[in-house]
Amino acid sequence: MRLKTLALSVLVLAILAGLAWYLGRPAAPLSADARIGQPVIDRAVIEKATHLAISDQGKSVQLARQPDGSWKVASYFDLPADFSKLTSFIGSLTEAKFQRLVTSNPARVDRLEFKDTAIALADDGNHTLWKLVLGKTPEVGTGRFVRFEGESKAYLADLNVWLDADSKNWAKTEILDVKADDIASIVVPLPDGPVTLSRAKKDSPWTADKTPAGQKLKADRIPGLLSTLGTQRFTETADPTDANAVAAKAHEHSYTITTFDHRTLTIALGRKPEEKKLKPVAPKKPDEAAAKKPEEPAAKPDESAKKDEPKDAKPPEPEYDITPAGPVYVFISDKDAAAPINALMAKRAFQVADYGFTSLPTKEDDLFEKPPEPPKAEAKPAAPPAAAKP
Repeated sequence: MRLKTLALSVLVLAILAGLAWYLGRPAAPLSADARIGQPVIDRAVIEKATHLAISDQGKSVQLARQPDGSWKVASYFDLPADFSKLTSFIGSLTEAKFQRLVTSNPARVDRLEFKDTAIALADDGNHTLWKLVLGKTPEVGTGRFVRFEGESKAYLADLNVWLDADSKNWAKTEILDVKADDIASIVVPLPDGPVTLSRAKKDSPWTADKTPAGQKLKADRIPGLLSTLGTQRFTETADPTDANAVAAKAHEHSYTITTFDHRTLTIALGRKPEEKKLKPVAPKKPDEAAAKKPEEPAAKPDESAKKDEPKDAKPPEPEYDITPAGPVYVFISDKDAAAPINALMAKRAFQVADYGFTSLPTKEDDLFEKPPEPPKAEAKPAAPPAAAKP
């Protein structure tokens, strides 16, 4: 009897121990995923892609690779893309790797805030090769929650990339880059007629075809002029028919530069000038009370009041309505009709910084100066008087 009771007790204890182990066992680990530790994107996909799309917060950017290997911003008037920015962006993608599988549960995936933020690559036929949807950043640690479109799996990747969804920001802002050392001559417009500055070689001194009498060229003024004209970067673009662009064209100052390899460029900058209009004088309202009174004989002028008035009293200054000057636009043309800059200028009107216009010479004094006067010869001291002979 006792043996039977003991056996039954052992059996109960075994069952309880098994139940305790089952209830307290660790959670089963997520199944291993082949992507963990692998790059987010394969380089072979990047090499095959000819279209890049970035979307975020309702905005999107479309870039397209050209047959010559260059890229254009298809979503911003097909302007040339900033290649250094694109290279940096692609580099961030190729360096990122999947850190861990976060979840395959659709309910948990929804909490990771996967919305419209995505990066996609497509081929020539605009067939999607790769599309990564980005969620929020983790509350602890670094990286970004990501998933592939059409999949329920969500991963954490060490992705550190800035998603700039403003198309204009992907365009190359530099529209002209002519090195100062390559410029052989420049034609400068001045009120009394254009002046041509030239040099025989890169290290030769600059000379002017017209130099005012008694003056010389300001040699230290030339490097800044070459740099300002030879390097043009836009800050904004507009339709060529935009009112400000048309007004700028009508008030342009045109410069012509020629390089040592015989390239000739015309660089014109202009802006709509400031408008200053005299404000109309508002008519004075008649005093209603005075209007009701019967007319009284005009009082004699108070002579003493006139004596007290200052003799140098000035009339009030007129008031003006002033419309500020418009933005500065640059218009560039290459003598070679096939030059890319000509096609670029036909697409948009390019606004540039004001300094590129206001710093240019507009009068002779900006380019010429009187040479320094030669030092005066020192007067020799007078010889002492000869001593008188005895």
